[in-house]
Amino acid sequence: MTILEHIDELRIARGWSVNNLAMEAMLTQSTLNNLYSRKAEPKISTLRAICGAFGITLAEFFCGMEEPPEEPLAVRELHEAVDSLSPSRQRALLVLLREK
Repeated sequence: MTILEHIDELRIARGWSVNNLAMEAMLTQSTLNNLYSRKAEPKISTLRAICGAFGITLAEFFCGMEEPPEEPLAVRELHEAVDSLSPSRQRALLVLLREK
């Protein structure tokens, strides 16, 4: 995930437009519009202002960008197999697995 994608994720979660974010971060609309149009990474001062608007620190911002670890192949295959079952078969499998 890029920095701009993460900013968008946080912005959209709050229901803000780019203009709302600019106002909350006390930045000009052109500053944010330029970032988006050029797909550029913001200066640290701009990112600090954006984080302030979100009520988070820079550390919290970057921790939120970490990708979750990928599931092992066997676990993914198991999920896919269970998802392909009908609801009644999923319940039956669950009953079977709960038996000792």
